[in-house]
Amino acid sequence: MSTLTIKDLRVSVAEADGTLREILRGVNLTVRDGETHAIMGPNGSGKSTLAYAIAGHPKYIVTQGGVTLDGEDVLAMTVDARARAGLFLAMQYPIEVPGVSVSNFLRTAVTAVRGEAPKLRDFMKEMRGAMGDLAIDAKFAERSVNEGFSGGEKKRHEILQLELLDPKIAVLDETDSGLDVDALKVVAEGINRFRARPGHGVLLITHYNRILEYVRPDFVHVFVAGRVVEEGGPELAEILEKEGYERFTPAAEATVS
Repeated sequence: MSTLTIKDLRVSVAEADGTLREILRGVNLTVRDGETHAIMGPNGSGKSTLAYAIAGHPKYIVTQGGVTLDGEDVLAMTVDARARAGLFLAMQYPIEVPGVSVSNFLRTAVTAVRGEAPKLRDFMKEMRGAMGDLAIDAKFAERSVNEGFSGGEKKRHEILQLELLDPKIAVLDETDSGLDVDALKVVAEGINRFRARPGHGVLLITHYNRILEYVRPDFVHVFVAGRVVEEGGPELAEILEKEGYERFTPAAEATVS
């Protein structure tokens, strides 16, 4: 049974003058396998900061609290060790890697996570099967990673990585951004295939309810001013879609130290 536990997490970033600006102000959250948690909130509320702090981005400085995966201290791990332990981050803005083909990138990543290189024939069969499920053209495998990709192609590539790397906990940072309806459905189907497998949990960060119409969350957490201000079931996402976040803002800002 896989469990990601975030306890009293406070995260800051360094300003140009060297001072620290606090973004996360005491986040508590637990994601167990078989669960899908949606984090929703306005721009600048700290949603992406949470994702990158879990993944180990050096820009984000943890000043208090902890993150554990199955009882192991995630914050003590290097970035690659976090991936091998079973954490995955789908980035909001995937970077380009010119000169590195998708197939080589994926096989290298799979080798790093699994601890040994898969046989080429087996890997190609596995990759092509996953690409077919995501309606990705076979020629895609020879293109340079994210170079010249459309928004939809970048996000499908993120889900392709998810399917092949098969982590315990997937953190998906605005995977629905920039997608048309058809691409959104394909990406959502990929997420649903992943979470249907035993031993998997999903932390899905989004602004809007539309992806939650296809990926039904078990829990919804409202993020405002660096903390969770309300929690509920999937019905909470529908309320947010109608009413927005304004009613949460004054209370959240009043508690910021």
